[in-house]
Amino acid sequence: MLISEELTLRLYSTVETFIKNTDQVVIAFSGGVDSSILAKICKDVGKQVYLVTIGFPNSHDLLFSKSISNLLALQSNHMTFEITQNDMLNDIKYVQDNLSCNNLSHVENCIAFYQISRFIRNNRLSDFFLTANGFDELFCGYDRYRSFYQEGEAAINKYMEEKLANEAHMMKEISEVISELGINSYQPFLSESFIKYSKNISLNYKIRSSDDLLRKHILRDIALKIGVPKESALHPKKAIQYGSNIHKFIVKNKDILS
Repeated sequence: MLISEELTLRLYSTVETFIKNTDQVVIAFSGGVDSSILAKICKDVGKQVYLVTIGFPNSHDLLFSKSISNLLALQSNHMTFEITQNDMLNDIKYVQDNLSCNNLSHVENCIAFYQISRFIRNNRLSDFFLTANGFDELFCGYDRYRSFYQEGEAAINKYMEEKLANEAHMMKEISEVISELGINSYQPFLSESFIKYSKNISLNYKIRSSDDLLRKHILRDIALKIGVPKESALHPKKAIQYGSNIHKFIVKNKDILS
């Protein structure tokens, strides 16, 4: 069996483990390759899929996700929430009061997940949602992987372990922040079994050179094969804090974090 076929089966079985006892699934959706793969899998296994996207008006994620949900034929169940300045100011205060962490990326992600969770609760969609976190860590999605390429496989793997540990810590923080809303977030691709499997996939399927601006090649190939639109499958990475313009707002108003 080809590695791409084996990974495809593993992707489907991993997701199904998390959603086997529910008919309805809510997904934090940006329209990028990661969340689109997750959405397509959930749709393919017969679940009713709801997509939730948050962002400031005219932000990348709001605009891009609408076009991709349409191409996935999921536009009727795609819900968007436009962030306002007041939302941000209130949520920054809440997160700071409940998070003993000064890591800017962690704070920004906690704010984004809190806003997604509140939207899901207010619209009574579910008591949990799925995210595609894990792909960037395991398949060299972050741009910094390029800087480690010339140092060899050991350096890349060391960085991967650091990113996985950071992601696990951040997801724990997010869980604590959103717990008061009665909402849980689950990450199938950060499950122990999927991490173990993915680490054994050759780096050649993930990153090809220090000039590799796309990366995550095997995932992008699988995305195309299972019917994810090429506009999504070949789209460069854009993290939620950037695609939603949350990072831009915080940097512009950096005094509010002091």
